[in-house]
Amino acid sequence: MANARSGSLATILFLFMSSAALHKVVSQNLVTDNVTVVEGEMAIISCRVKNNDDSVIQLLNPNRQTIYFRDMRPLKDSRFQLVNFSDNELRVSLSNVSLSDEGRYVCQLYTDPPQEAYAEITVLIPPGNPIIEARDEVLSEGNETEMTCTAMSSKPAAIIRWMKGDKELPGKPKVELTYDKMYTVTSRLTFTVSKEDDGVPVACIVDHPAVKDFQAQKYLEVQYKPEVKIVVEFPQGLTREGENLELSCKFRGKPEPQRVNWLKVDDDVPSHAVITGADLYIENLNKSYNGTYRCVASNSIGEAYDDYTLYVYDAPTTTPKSTTATTTTIITTTISYPEINQETAPSTEPAAHDSRAGEGAPRTVDHAVIGGVVAVVVFAMLCLLIVLGRYFARHKGTYFTHEAKGADDAADADTAIINAEGGHTNSDEKKEYYI
Repeated sequence: MANARSGSLATILFLFMSSAALHKVVSQNLVTDNVTVVEGEMAIISCRVKNNDDSVIQLLNPNRQTIYFRDMRPLKDSRFQLVNFSDNELRVSLSNVSLSDEGRYVCQLYTDPPQEAYAEITVLIPPGNPIIEARDEVLSEGNETEMTCTAMSSKPAAIIRWMKGDKELPGKPKVELTYDKMYTVTSRLTFTVSKEDDGVPVACIVDHPAVKDFQAQKYLEVQYKPEVKIVVEFPQGLTREGENLELSCKFRGKPEPQRVNWLKVDDDVPSHAVITGADLYIENLNKSYNGTYRCVASNSIGEAYDDYTLYVYDAPTTTPKSTTATTTTIITTTISYPEINQETAPSTEPAAHDSRAGEGAPRTVDHAVIGGVVAVVVFAMLCLLIVLGRYFARHKGTYFTHEAKGADDAADADTAIINAEGGHTNSDEKKEYYI
């Protein structure tokens, strides 16, 4: 009987220990997650259990006060709301999170002994608007300036970067912890400005996990002495004697230059040179004007100049166009026969026209005209010779006397003499023709 009781007790103890061991294994599956939330937003706390055997899940705050026991909320804080409850999960939301809500929250599983998992809530507090300040509002080129940027009351401490245009510059940060566990960061930037920095923005960029693209910027105002450049308006090529010269002085500066002067280095500007504002005009150049001409512009920051060296070249030599004037004199003998009167007389008008035309025509055209005229003259002379030859041949018998006229019809010489017109009595009327 005693043995029976002893066995039953051992069995009960074994079952109890087995049950406790089983609960311990299950509790190892209780899990949760850390939460990071921005101040004023909502945090979600989730307690999850795998292979739950109907054990009770509850959520405790950092002060170990019960927020939720199963699906019931003993804590009188309406910011906590039940999102989900089941055998495997207890999910609770906390709205309008403040810095006082930060700490370690406990997920607890009622086993023997109870098992716990911890969720750390971290509250982020973004900094206020960055404040950028400059030591100098208006700068002069070559001077050093200093700017500061401040990001106040943040958690954790912010990181400040500097950008000038598209170039990053290194700053010197200083971090201060305030009484309310906040951080104030101040960064100081020192750099030297140039005229290219005028109108360039300098940006203070704040990097913080609670905000994005948080920055402030300030535009630089840099004053600088003038920049001067002389531009030749006329002539476009070489400057030669007798021509005109026009120079224009281009400049810019900040503030705008108020005085612009023209001068000649080591000499005086020609007396008849005309200076109109920033332009210099000289007429009828000659070599006595050679030298260096300088345009000087100035403002409150300083002055600057640019030089132009004038060298006057000789005037271009113009070679007169070669004109070959050929005068052809034709001496002709005019024979007053009806057959050859003005038909063979060459006209002198074409020759005169050709001479005038040759003044602007190339040399090859003059030779062609001369050759044509000579050919016409030769042809006319040949025609004249032919006509004269035929004429002399036709009138050859007129040289002889008329004594023999009619001799061809007489029977003998005596008869021919008798038949001759006028006989010997008319011998004093003989005519002769000479050419």
